[in-house]
Amino acid sequence: MYPRLVAEPTSNPDLLPLPPDAQCLLRRTAASPLLVAHLILVHDVAAKLVVMLCQAFPSVSFDKDAVLFGAATHDIGKAIDATELTQPGSSHEERGRELLLSMGVDESMARFAYTHGNWSAPENITLEDLIVALADKCWKGKRVDDLETSAVSLLSRASGKPEWDCFADLDAILTSLSADADTRLAWQREFRTEVGG
Repeated sequence: MYPRLVAEPTSNPDLLPLPPDAQCLLRRTAASPLLVAHLILVHDVAAKLVVMLCQAFPSVSFDKDAVLFGAATHDIGKAIDATELTQPGSSHEERGRELLLSMGVDESMARFAYTHGNWSAPENITLEDLIVALADKCWKGKRVDDLETSAVSLLSRASGKPEWDCFADLDAILTSLSADADTRLAWQREFRTEVGG
């Protein structure tokens, strides 16, 4: 069983397909079914997060296409570091950025492979980076206070809304998105046997 890169995944037609450019890159790297399933899930959550953020913060502009590309490719380094598909590790982050660069992806888009796990240097991190990192956490129901605080700070500055109001809005969004985490985790587990897990 392999999650299809084109059109919706066969076992869950409610998930959004990956962007065509991301599909091409994943084919070129011979990404495993488990990795593709994970990227489909994070991309799907990122797409919902983008819509909800636009509704809650209509005056805040950010590159939605970059977020969706970032979510669809953020773990592409795991095509090289396959052990990190089932075990903790961070070497896939820089290796993923380097892999994307070697395939002709611009640094502005390749960066998500690194920043999704390295968002704590606020001077170099954009709202797009934080949105990809948030999607990578909340797809499985995980919440990270420092990450959310960084996002709230950027949202407050960009919108002019008080941080407390931004926190309340973001918290409601992430709580809503995290509600389906068990279903997403179960779907991803269908592909785990492909890598011996």
